[in-house]
Amino acid sequence: MQLTLKLNEMQEKEFHWRAKTGEKVYARSWEPNTTPKAVICLVHGLGEHCSRYQHLADFFVDQGFAVVANDHLGHGKTEGKRGHGAKFEHFMDNVGRLLEEGDSRFPGVPVILYGHSMGGNFVLNYLLRRKPKIAGVIATGPWIKLGFEPPAYLVFLGKLTRKLAPSFAQKNSLDTSKLSHDKAVVDKYINDPLVHDRVTSSMGMEMLDAAKWLQDNAGKIDVPLLLMHGSSDEITSPKGTEEFAKKATGDITLKLWDGWYHEIHNEIGKEEFFAYTLNWIQQKL
Repeated sequence: MQLTLKLNEMQEKEFHWRAKTGEKVYARSWEPNTTPKAVICLVHGLGEHCSRYQHLADFFVDQGFAVVANDHLGHGKTEGKRGHGAKFEHFMDNVGRLLEEGDSRFPGVPVILYGHSMGGNFVLNYLLRRKPKIAGVIATGPWIKLGFEPPAYLVFLGKLTRKLAPSFAQKNSLDTSKLSHDKAVVDKYINDPLVHDRVTSSMGMEMLDAAKWLQDNAGKIDVPLLLMHGSSDEITSPKGTEEFAKKATGDITLKLWDGWYHEIHNEIGKEEFFAYTLNWIQQKL
């Protein structure tokens, strides 16, 4: 089923697919009324959902781009236990499906893969492990290293229950006050019924392993890559992103936003971030 809503010069569409693991995955697109310059395949972070990026989609559609996104397994409007993913490869498979959707809906149009936070981890892992033939990758506040030390007892509990009770859920320890300096953004996040604060043993440990893999395997990057991080991010580590950028080789741009928190697309002054990102994409296209 597909629902189309027409807003000024933009069409919004909702659609679904079945994950290889059986869950019904919610997805949506924001499209200009003309052939887009490129399609941005957007991958969101832990605990949130793709509709939180409406303002980002509005900006890029206004600039002539299309945006396609989905809610992860156990997130938003997608089926599955909240914050649960048994295997990291299941998320990689859905990133691949998202790219297929972008390509099939806009044939012949360049594809940009964009991920934030946990989504940044996903897109970097996908880039290095599966080597997609796309126009570029953008990772903002990527989970390469956490900006805090997870409580030792939670890590121990995660390791203990990973195989015995993989769907055992705990709070994700996210400090919401560190998302943005804009209090309205934080309040909206806290009161969003589609946002959750859960992470299961299997997903937590899979993500820690995937982050460690990025630290150890930063290598040749075959497509243009833009890495961006708020320098005052305490949720994911800007230092981890800097270290990754130094180890990796290829067409890599690193941009640190001085004093900004985790969600740089939701910070006070985000218009500057949007303009910078747009300029990078236009240069690479």
